Amino acid sequence: MKKVILITGISSGFGEKTAELLAKNGHVVYGTVRKKITPKSNFHVLLMDLLNPNSITETAKAVFDNEGRIDVLINNAGMHTGGSIETLPLEYVKMQMETNFMGMVHLSRTVLPLMRNQGGGTIINFGSIGGIMGLPFQGYYSASKFAIEGFSEALRMEVKQFKINVVVINPGDFHTNNSANRRDFIVQSESDPYQSQFEKTLSIIENDEAKGWKPEILAEKIVKIVECRNPKQRYIIASNEQKLAVVLKYLLPGKIFSKILESHYGIK
Repeated sequence: MKKVILITGISSGFGEKTAELLAKNGHVVYGTVRKKITPKSNFHVLLMDLLNPNSITETAKAVFDNEGRIDVLINNAGMHTGGSIETLPLEYVKMQMETNFMGMVHLSRTVLPLMRNQGGGTIINFGSIGGIMGLPFQGYYSASKFAIEGFSEALRMEVKQFKINVVVINPGDFHTNNSANRRDFIVQSESDPYQSQFEKTLSIIENDEAKGWKPEILAEKIVKIVECRNPKQRYIIASNEQKLAVVLKYLLPGKIFSKILESHYGIK
């Protein structure tokens, strides 16, 4: 069945591959970008800024005016910061939370009445493995993804009566442009007491990402979720090692699990 889909952040990575594959499968796809890109031949591209509520409202209205419905909202767009919780500039902290969480909130609240009135729909929110466990020197990224977890869990119960599904995606490490984008929000300072450990941990983080899966794997999974009549509440899309880490997070005492993470990220 052909569906009308609104997906954020399609300039590259997960969003681009997912939008292309959904369109290839016959769905009507509207993808958002913050800056102009080369037009796509098989799906619509709209300018939208998650930091601008008016932009969000106008985008959702444009899709609905054109199609008369929005069957699926995929909240994919986001950003990554890197640095210590103490010393990362507050302007970056605010941007991290406003983009990853509040932008998603504004768009979801805009689309929800449309889905209610049409008798149902599906909202797919991008969490992360880092939204299940706090990651060192990505604390504010983890915080934004933890917020998505709580938001989605509550929303799922509230909108059940309106036949709206809420799905959370928890990707592990994928080989995208996340490492390069994070570099735009890193402040190097020899006076930073965390700098030495941060550089060591960051090299491990970026190595994990460089060896991660291709975004096409995640795109294929999302297409299956979109086309599924009764999707699950959560999909952890990651290596077996990372899936095991999620299980251990809930099974092991906190101190023991922390030691496992500290060992992986080179923290003594």
